[in-house]
Amino acid sequence: MIANSNERQVSLLMIGLLIFLNFTGLNITILEPDGALYAGIAKHMVQYRDYWNLFADGHDWLDKPHFPFWVAAGSFRLFGFTTAAYKLPAILFLLMGAVYTYFLAKHLYSEKAGRWAVCILLTAEHIVISNNDVRAEPYLTGLVIAAVYHLYRGQRNTFNYHLLSGALFTACAMMTKGLLAFVPIGGAIAGHLAFTRQWRQLFHLRWLLVAVATALFISPELYALYQQFDRHPEKLVFGQHGVSGIRFFFWDSQFGRFMNTGPIKGTGNPFFFFHTLLWAFLPWSILLYAGVVLFFKRRREAVEYYCISGALVTFVLFSLSRFQLPHYLNIIFPFFSILTAYYVLGIERAGVLKFYRITQYTIMVLVAVVIVALSALYQPVLNYYALFCMLLGLLLFLLLPRWLGPGSVSLVFFRTCAASLVLNIFLNLVMYPDMMRYQSGSTAARYINHRFPLAAVACWKTQSYALEFYLRNPIERYDSAGLREAVLKQPVLLFTTPDQADSLQRQGYRCQLVKAFAHFYVSKLDLQFVNQKTRQGSLQQRWLLWVQPGRNAWAERAE
Repeated sequence: MIANSNERQVSLLMIGLLIFLNFTGLNITILEPDGALYAGIAKHMVQYRDYWNLFADGHDWLDKPHFPFWVAAGSFRLFGFTTAAYKLPAILFLLMGAVYTYFLAKHLYSEKAGRWAVCILLTAEHIVISNNDVRAEPYLTGLVIAAVYHLYRGQRNTFNYHLLSGALFTACAMMTKGLLAFVPIGGAIAGHLAFTRQWRQLFHLRWLLVAVATALFISPELYALYQQFDRHPEKLVFGQHGVSGIRFFFWDSQFGRFMNTGPIKGTGNPFFFFHTLLWAFLPWSILLYAGVVLFFKRRREAVEYYCISGALVTFVLFSLSRFQLPHYLNIIFPFFSILTAYYVLGIERAGVLKFYRITQYTIMVLVAVVIVALSALYQPVLNYYALFCMLLGLLLFLLLPRWLGPGSVSLVFFRTCAASLVLNIFLNLVMYPDMMRYQSGSTAARYINHRFPLAAVACWKTQSYALEFYLRNPIERYDSAGLREAVLKQPVLLFTTPDQADSLQRQGYRCQLVKAFAHFYVSKLDLQFVNQKTRQGSLQQRWLLWVQPGRNAWAERAE
């Protein structure tokens, strides 16, 4: 009884620390390209008080639906155009997903399974990364599991509060990612009913009512797309006229990519997500694979099929798609977390305790090696706050045997959580803040805001969404004729590449180099950049120039 009490207290303490962990990235500079692009779109909404139209790069933008931008814009209205204001809603939606993961696991299995599933979800590596590099996935992760939970709870009646809530969350998920967001939700509910042969329930009237309610809830999205695109066939989108925003929402945005017939194409590998999951779901990926195999071996003993159906239908669909990115899997991590928690809690019964210990302690050793290797290779600037948090995690790692007893399943489980906690605190408080000085756009924006707060600034033959978001003044957009006219009135600050600077000088402009900024896409790390000895070879440069008419030589560099 005392061991059970200690386990509950430790799990609640761990959940609290993991919530803290997911907030440690709140003020880390928004990463390019996607995160900064989305932040800039929401910023444009607020600046121009236009919440129906999506604009990027100075023109109409058709790629993602509106919901995440509406939420981010609301946050900007409350807190201003800051990094934290952009990331906060996404983290809260992810934490909402953790709450619903707990509820679903509790109802399907046990309260303990719910707590452990939350620990697994909040330590899954790509969940923590996505709360730093915020795109649509944190929103979608919370919305999908919330929809499944409410639809699961609402099956006893023809129509009730739970079914209405499930329809609302489904609609919000669709207004975040398109029609494909329905796949894990519908897959979970329909899969369970099909596996358990509840055919009458599968075709019950309630699902038609849910579909009608969902259609009503997505009407704001359809209206926005219609008035921005369908009403204006003269607009040039994807290089052609007459593009339908509503068709894009229902087909091209997701299924067009899946079949590679839409305007945005990709190249897919059917095994991409199998190996991606190995690192994206660390430190639990090996246990997940083992749990799925055991689930199918003992499928006749299965308590439910919601999680396996929602996860595998989506996983297979993504694997067959021609357009694949690692963060796509995040939306089914709550299902994976519940399946893994159920497997771990049955470790002793399954007779694989030795496999469990060896696997997880090997991963813990690898985590320690990664931290040491990154510190030695990258040589980041350490700070006392990060060191304190990491020492706290290590202390927790050492104290756990006193609370849980040596050799227990719980001890290995929470030590794994502690190892993930230490690793991700190191990444969020040491590595990422140091690496972000190589993101030229955000660094240049802060420099310009401080040194040239009233200057007109433009990007020239290069793009930086981070510059546009963090710059206090709007970005000017010039073509060749527009630039010529602008510099005749007053000098212009241009953010550009060294090659384009040479080209401008050959065209007769006088260019004064104000400052050079190291440039690297931090969201696309490679070993050359991580290694401090070879980093210089991976860096490009972005220059900030004063541009005026004339054919004078380069002025000396000014700081």
